Amino acid sequence: MTWEALTTMGVLLAALIVLIGTRHAPDVILMAAVSVLTVLGVLTPAEALTGLSNEGVVTIAVLFAVAAGLRETGAMRWVGHALLGRPRSLLSAQLRIMLPSGVMSAFMNNTPLVAIMMPVVGDWAKRNRFAASKLLIPLSYASILGGACTLIGTSTNLVVNGWLMQEAGCRGLAMFELARVGLPCAAIGMVFLIVCGKWLLPDRRPPISAQDDPRSYTVETMVQAGGPLDGKTIEQAGLRSLPGLYLMEIERGAETIPAVAPSEILHGNDRLVFVGIVDSVVDLHKIHGLVPAADQVFKLDSPRSRRALVEAVVSDSCPMVGRTVREGRFRTRYNAVVVAVARSGRRVHGRIGDIVLQAGDTLLLEALPSFISQQRNSRDFYLVSQVQDSQPLRHERAPVALGILALMVLSVATGLLSMLQAAMLAAGLMLATRCCTVSAVRRSIDWQVLLAIAASIGLGKAMQTTGLAASMMHPLVALSGRGPHAALAILYGLSMLLAAAIGAKAAAVLMLPLAFAAAGELAVAFMPFAMCVLFACSTTLATPIGYPTNLMIYGPGGYRFSDYLRLGAPISLLLWVVTVWLVPKVWAF
Repeated sequence: MTWEALTTMGVLLAALIVLIGTRHAPDVILMAAVSVLTVLGVLTPAEALTGLSNEGVVTIAVLFAVAAGLRETGAMRWVGHALLGRPRSLLSAQLRIMLPSGVMSAFMNNTPLVAIMMPVVGDWAKRNRFAASKLLIPLSYASILGGACTLIGTSTNLVVNGWLMQEAGCRGLAMFELARVGLPCAAIGMVFLIVCGKWLLPDRRPPISAQDDPRSYTVETMVQAGGPLDGKTIEQAGLRSLPGLYLMEIERGAETIPAVAPSEILHGNDRLVFVGIVDSVVDLHKIHGLVPAADQVFKLDSPRSRRALVEAVVSDSCPMVGRTVREGRFRTRYNAVVVAVARSGRRVHGRIGDIVLQAGDTLLLEALPSFISQQRNSRDFYLVSQVQDSQPLRHERAPVALGILALMVLSVATGLLSMLQAAMLAAGLMLATRCCTVSAVRRSIDWQVLLAIAASIGLGKAMQTTGLAASMMHPLVALSGRGPHAALAILYGLSMLLAAAIGAKAAAVLMLPLAFAAAGELAVAFMPFAMCVLFACSTTLATPIGYPTNLMIYGPGGYRFSDYLRLGAPISLLLWVVTVWLVPKVWAF
């Protein structure tokens, strides 16, 4: 083994130890490993950066823009409500995520599926008071297992299929040929996840709960007449038990309804009075069918889609102190509208326009982002800051965004466009139809995920160019004399380990030539060996760096490297046994 191969092995082992034993971000660790190999001359700069030009990495980046369009229009919330509903238990929630995700990933590449569904599941988990860490691994694993059932379910399957036709001269795989092994594997993996996930999935929640936030806002909203909530009950509208938010009362004409029951039917122009923390007020602001109760909001001289929520603390020198919001002509003075008020953690009674402002009151305003730069140094406010992700949603464009998503999926499923081409077209249409803005697209790109995937591709390149990967495969050839079944089991195990370390597609490309050589030595058919490589690589569950969807959920789920090992390793071992037993029955030696 050359010094370059030994160096690569040492750097890889060090990176894996740091990933497993610490909480440092995976992108930092993996990029550091690539940097060390580049400085030592093991990788050329071009080889180190090859992951940044990889089609899969670029596709994921473009899909973040597609997801931004779905999120900004509220289409994601609609999809989540339609598919996921309101579960009564964690088990029910996991089933509602895994079954649709597994089915959809068979007909849609699982990477874009997770990119689109991840924000939906995160928001849904928050609204139903579940830890996102209990739901995001089931989402990723279900999409991986479902994607292994068809030719187009994962790009790894397409990579293997292309190699079979170009390098081995074999026929291409049929659309559903993989299902005879993929479906049993998916069923076994999902059953294990449901049965054992209760104990093996971590319960990670933010260190500060909603109840710890000292700012308790009073906010009024109105049910849009003829809108999607008009005629629904409180529970059907999803307004019951909102995290960090409490529906105090409903004002209906001259009548006030306190202690609102879940069965209470909403009517158009009902005025709903909520008390809650700022994050929950932002969520309330995005529910389709609710509009701000303050009429002044609609008199601002800019479209709502360009505005955001801003927090401002009233100073003792503010001319509004001692006056009501209406008397002080707040909108005229500041070109902003008060939508909620917090005062010393207690509820402020009365309608927003009738509240007499005091020094120290925290106001939640709807205004242009320029309000911050204009008022940051003003003596009227002690502190001014924008609330993150608080722009009103473009609900009227939700059908357009869903249509663009459907066009993207159909164009890929029919073979009209590649995944990258379809994603680029969809992202361009999202911007052209104003489903999202350029700034929203920029904010939506998760550079941590992209850099981690690109770095893992660079490490795979190092293993390939130094001969380390080939050296790791020699035991297979040595043991192949024990018979094809033994060789098949060893091949699957090595493919599984390599995919967990360097990524599914890189491992598949490295292992296929060895599978071809092993089949030749044993004078048996090549297809069983190729299929073992395919399933071992396309069902990589045991590490976050083994598959892009696992990396995508790493940060949002608050996961650690060991979480994947604890749950993914047992499933991988089960799939190892099942696949090695089933593959020769479907593709004979």
